[in-house]
Amino acid sequence: MKTDEFISTADSLPIDVRIRLIDKLLKSLNPISKEIDELWAIEAERRVEEIRSGKVEPFAGEEAFKEIRERLLK
Repeated sequence: MKTDEFISTADSLPIDVRIRLIDKLLKSLNPISKEIDELWAIEAERRVEEIRSGKVEPFAGEEAFKEIRERLLK
């Protein structure tokens, strides 16, 4: 089966089957690692604590991307 045929067939599948297919493909690209998941959980908790303690102040994602674009255009 050629790529275009495969994509066309996938597009015609019911939404629940497409969701399962997407999930399976994403997991094949980025396999689940309990160790990495645990490290991310620790990092997330650390960041939440920094926000709660006032050590860092959160800002909107739109602002972050705006700043990145401005830096790249210089």
